Amino acid sequence: MNGGMRVPKIPLKYAIAIEILSLATLVLLTNAAIAETVKVESGLLKGTVEDELQVYRGIPYAAPPIGDLRWRPPQPAPKWEGVRAADQFGRACVQTNAAIADLPAPSEDCLYMNVWTPAKTAGEKLPVLVWIHGGGFVAGAPAEKLYHGEWLAKKGVVVVSIAYRLGVFGFLAHSELSAESIHHVSGNYGILDMIAGLQWVQKNISAFGGDPKKVTIQGESAGAAAVSILCASPLTKGLFRGAIAESGATFGPVRADASFGEAEPLSSAEKKAAQWLSSITVSNIAELRKIPAEKLQTMVPHQFGFARPNVDGWVIAGDQYKLYESGKYNDIPVLTGYNSDEGLLFGNPKSQEAYIQSVRERYQQFADKILAAYPGGETPAQQRTARDLIRDSAFGWNAWVWAGLQTKTGRSKVFLYYFDEKAELPPGSEGAGSGARHASELPYVFRQLTEHARPAPTPKDESLSEMMRTYWTNFAKTGDPNGVGLPKWPAYDDAAPQVLHIEAGSTKAGLLVNENGLNVLDKYFASRRAHEASLAAH
Repeated sequence: MNGGMRVPKIPLKYAIAIEILSLATLVLLTNAAIAETVKVESGLLKGTVEDELQVYRGIPYAAPPIGDLRWRPPQPAPKWEGVRAADQFGRACVQTNAAIADLPAPSEDCLYMNVWTPAKTAGEKLPVLVWIHGGGFVAGAPAEKLYHGEWLAKKGVVVVSIAYRLGVFGFLAHSELSAESIHHVSGNYGILDMIAGLQWVQKNISAFGGDPKKVTIQGESAGAAAVSILCASPLTKGLFRGAIAESGATFGPVRADASFGEAEPLSSAEKKAAQWLSSITVSNIAELRKIPAEKLQTMVPHQFGFARPNVDGWVIAGDQYKLYESGKYNDIPVLTGYNSDEGLLFGNPKSQEAYIQSVRERYQQFADKILAAYPGGETPAQQRTARDLIRDSAFGWNAWVWAGLQTKTGRSKVFLYYFDEKAELPPGSEGAGSGARHASELPYVFRQLTEHARPAPTPKDESLSEMMRTYWTNFAKTGDPNGVGLPKWPAYDDAAPQVLHIEAGSTKAGLLVNENGLNVLDKYFASRRAHEASLAAH
């Protein structure tokens, strides 16, 4: 009775108008939170709208690689009925990072991708960046905030990130698995996942406003090594037109005791797996497939390096250095480089004596030349030279050789960078006064400036991120990072090599860093390559 008050009666026409207005307001509010439905080959997807971007998370691009599909090439994603919500990241792949903070729990059912698009319609044909995360082929997930693509997408590109199988699930090679394959190979399932993801992009990215003819692949560390593998794989022709590789490539010699930047032969990978099965008293692959993923993950000793990409003659056709020498690769524009103090992440040698011993064990007859170029020592400056050996042997030499080989045998340009932005840390703290450690460019590339336990971002940080994102997205748009208002970045020229030295406030083209050391390493790797070829011949 409303306290005795009389409620005025609203005329019908006004009541209808109010109802229509209320419904319109509801629709507007709904559209502000929910993206348009898009159709992909498996069904309908609905994502979210976030700051004028449409975002789709957890899109299955392949069937779950579980049960009998464990250690098989990825199969097509199953179709679904109705509209599938694409508002949550997919599960992380099973990995060495057993518990990843703030991320979905690891699972074998992990072949999902994510899309950030600024497109308003499906017909915009925007360039596409496909991100491949790092983590040594044993860890990492696209859901990590460091890899979220919204700030790159705001530069006018569609950003895609893909998950791929890791460690023993992604790279186990075994003679029984090779016997199952029509190509008589095994391992490299994680690389095949990436290829399946790129094939999915070709078929479906138009629905998100992307152009399948303008795809650039981008990765860091192991992701960058994967980018270099994809650039030389005969299975990827036509899947992308550009490549960005940050701190990683695989131009080292093929050998059984491969380290980062190198690959191992299929035969040695199969032998290693056979020894492992024997050590855990598992008689065959069928039995191994029945072991739950979580338990199997704990049964692999020293997983970093145990399961890695192998030269199988199918996915990876051969020694990548030789493939580039003979022009057998995808001749596309490349943006690649490395950081000034990559080795800082891996720490200083325990002592000068331990450093010298490790150099002599690895480099053998080249040890004296290596020590002359990278002497090491007890002072911070001397210790930096030991870390520089890690930087150049694993990262710098690979990037430099990639640029040089493509310049000699290809037509497409290569743009080489040297990232030297130093973290602003208190004097006396770990890393203070050092260079840019491994992966330290990523917060700037993705504008996730509080990640990696960084201090609060400064205007200088914001400016550097803006510049790097512009370079990276210009490259995705045109195959050339240069643009109005940016320091000139010359294409690499082996006759007069220049690289872009990236540092806040002083970015400019300059000379190669430690060219003498790179040349010493080049002679060492050539010697190792000749030695491995001699062993193979006998």
